[in-house]
Amino acid sequence: QVQLVESGGGLVQAGGSLRLSCAASGRTFSSYTMGWFRQAPGKEREFVAAISWSAGNTYYADSVKGRFTISRDNAKNTVYLQMNSLKPEDTAVYYCATDRSYMRTIVVVATYEYRYWGQGTQVTVSS
Repeated sequence: QVQLVESGGGLVQAGGSLRLSCAASGRTFSSYTMGWFRQAPGKEREFVAAISWSAGNTYYADSVKGRFTISRDNAKNTVYLQMNSLKPEDTAVYYCATDRSYMRTIVVVATYEYRYWGQGTQVTVSS
């Protein structure tokens, strides 16, 4: 059984920064692409960023490109999301997830491509 635990969310003013962490257990973490998604009230869950199993490839949603950075530490079984220049529209519950495919060579963005999900961490950006 895979467990993902997010942390690092909170309340921050517009223009501020937060760093989210996602600790994984129960699987060969280093062999799977990891993704971050978010869901605002009344909206569908959307892709934010993903990083390949080797950390050689990253991909970002246009809405966060240049402000967010995804990284991973395979020795610690942890993936991070550094969020800078936060905007009120970034307010959402943020989830991390693992790709359902082993050592996929491309980074995928669709939610159905991800098998295991964390419980989420709330990020609130005030104006």
